Amino acid sequence: MGIAFLGLLRKEIVQFFRDRLILVLILWLYTIEVVICTVALSFDVNHLPLAVVDQDRSALSRSLIQKFSVSETFDLKFQEARVATATDHLEKGDAAAVLVIPAGFERDLVAGVGVQLQFLQDGTNSNIAANAVNDALQIVQRQESEVLTPTGKTRGAVPLVRIWYNPELTTSSFMVLSMIALAGMMVGVIHPAASIVREKERGTIEQLLVTPISTLELFLAKITPTLIMGVLSIFPSLVIVRAFDVPLQGSLVLFLVLTAIFLLSAIALGVFIAAYSRTLQQALLLSFFGLFPVMFLSGSLTPVEAMPEFLQSLSLLSPLRYYMDIVIGIFLKGAGLEVLWDEALAMLAIGAPLFLLSLRIFRRRVR
Repeated sequence: MGIAFLGLLRKEIVQFFRDRLILVLILWLYTIEVVICTVALSFDVNHLPLAVVDQDRSALSRSLIQKFSVSETFDLKFQEARVATATDHLEKGDAAAVLVIPAGFERDLVAGVGVQLQFLQDGTNSNIAANAVNDALQIVQRQESEVLTPTGKTRGAVPLVRIWYNPELTTSSFMVLSMIALAGMMVGVIHPAASIVREKERGTIEQLLVTPISTLELFLAKITPTLIMGVLSIFPSLVIVRAFDVPLQGSLVLFLVLTAIFLLSAIALGVFIAAYSRTLQQALLLSFFGLFPVMFLSGSLTPVEAMPEFLQSLSLLSPLRYYMDIVIGIFLKGAGLEVLWDEALAMLAIGAPLFLLSLRIFRRRVR
């Protein structure tokens, strides 16, 4: 590789950074799109409208209602005398949950007798419903503990729970990191695929081949701008991550190096798609055809452990799965290469053959 390659590389980089629309779209994916998706896809439960039916009207029932109303999960919207009226709010969608406190609640609770509270939850969104029910149970257990502890009527074992890495159990920490990983995958696949096919449509690929450069040099010149931009885009993403109070516990240098390895796998897939596409429309359709399975099998939206065994095995072929482990490990756990070496090795094992295969196909199809 000599002066001709450096000239071609300079031309590709200048051409890449002159395309303002592409630059804006890439920065959008790494910043604004990350924010929108993180906020929109959050499974945190906040401010659910609550209807209450207090049939006991005691000090303890009012205390329990107060605990529900001051929690971040529920907003007390309706206090009704009849259960039917409260459930009407649930059916109309005005309330997401109904709490029914039976008569004799205070008497039975102080006596240590089992008390049955009725909690009705709108289950149309299963994730929100599960989290809301869990929060409601915690509020009731806290009320029970406050009443029974002074009287000595406590249970035998009280677990002391400590949450590591994400003590507040917010989904935004995971979502913002996964959206950045998905943005890297999308840019790495779509941009080189579209760029190469656009050159083929314009006929400029043939013009480049008559110059004193090899197919390998042309291949490297085409993928280098995407690789550079993909790594540079990490820095504005770090601002977004910080805005969501997600700490960078590990090494930034290690994260950039492993990101570059991941991007090579994504770019290789993009070149592979470009080699078999004759038009830009075909390239974009094939890109999305390959992107969605890779994304869904990565564990970024659904835990890999929750998938059928066949899909779990298939997910081992997705470089995004290992990159997700790397992103979570470096940011939230402070993991180093001594912990993440197997994920890095797996990305290399997938990316290197895919990179060589895409080069071979690129040579054959271009020539």
